[in-house]
Amino acid sequence: MIKKISLGLLIIALSTSCVSKKIYTDLESKYADLKKENRSLSDENDDLLKAKSQLELDRDAQNKELEKIKSEREKLQADYAALNKKMDVLQDSYTALEKNSNEALKANLAKNRELLEQLEAKGKALASEQERLDASGKRLSELEALIAAKEASMRKLKETLSNALNGFEGKGLTVEQKNGKVYVSMENKLLFKSGSWAVNSEGKTAVVEVGKVLGDNPDISVLIEGHTDDDPYAGSGPISDNWDLSTKRATAIVAILSENKSINKQNLTAAGRGEFSPLGSNTTAEGKAKNRRIEIILTPRLDAIAEMLKDIN
Repeated sequence: MIKKISLGLLIIALSTSCVSKKIYTDLESKYADLKKENRSLSDENDDLLKAKSQLELDRDAQNKELEKIKSEREKLQADYAALNKKMDVLQDSYTALEKNSNEALKANLAKNRELLEQLEAKGKALASEQERLDASGKRLSELEALIAAKEASMRKLKETLSNALNGFEGKGLTVEQKNGKVYVSMENKLLFKSGSWAVNSEGKTAVVEVGKVLGDNPDISVLIEGHTDDDPYAGSGPISDNWDLSTKRATAIVAILSENKSINKQNLTAAGRGEFSPLGSNTTAEGKAKNRRIEIILTPRLDAIAEMLKDIN
């Protein structure tokens, strides 16, 4: 903010003094870039706050489920204790009845024995259910720890990518974390010429840097999506429309990433989305520029979490 205000004051000062038009124009351009960077940082902060709120909601829901399990376990313990007390009473009655020889007492004794057996069976069932609930509570705690570890891992991945791609700030490249995933978005001005799917040298450098980070994180699933604006494709050759073009561009990024031998090719997926998933309005030049992009979506492997959920259920 200090940098923005200082530059603004400098532009005002220079505009009132004898300064060449080129210098004044350059300063105006730098000031506009700083305003854009400030808006981007503000948007990223909003997304992080939303992600934090969602994580807190998920945590609260898990805590409520754990409290419910604890409450059920305590009720089962109380029922089990009450059954044990009834069993003791019946056992005493059984002992007293055995001392009598008349038929009525013998019949009553048989009924008591049957009831006692039923209560013992129910007590065993309750004990088994209590063991199951104890195991589920333990698995739930392990699941919470695993989810927290995954979130921490994705935060670290996002920070690593941001540092690796720091040199491309202001060139149409952003890195953000949301919904448990990390998104690397590159506008087409960094990667391709209009109507082309050949990656230029600067864009390839950025993709290679992403590949280096992915090579150190072999368990991350990588989805590369190509996007366009809604202007009809006007080129010729093997491409028929925007959907074909977006798919071809996504495949071109996969080809560059595949050059890194440390990346597991089975984790790479290319997809073309055409103009059907826009970020901005296609009625403005700025909106169209945002829509023409490549998105690299990084997702942690959730196999262990899925297995734990099966065990809990």
